[in-house]
Amino acid sequence: MKKTRSAAKPVSAESIARKAERGEDVSGHFQGKGRMVQPIQRVNVDLTAGMLEELDRAAREMNISRQAVIKSLVRQALDQHYLAQRSRQ
Repeated sequence: MKKTRSAAKPVSAESIARKAERGEDVSGHFQGKGRMVQPIQRVNVDLTAGMLEELDRAAREMNISRQAVIKSLVRQALDQHYLAQRSRQ
């Protein structure tokens, strides 16, 4: 009769962190399927009341948060900027 392997118990994040702090290899706990997320840095931006109203209106229309609207618009503007730079070269 074939022996079946018993499922390994899940290891808590705390125990993995303790192992890493002791300098032990913890790479076996990760499958490499996730994506690396860059650290987030907060910024303050001063906007007029009118711009905030426009952002809030756009957020309602797109059913996303104000922050998500700002991020997507900044991303679009940067992409356009880089495209314009490339076309000038």
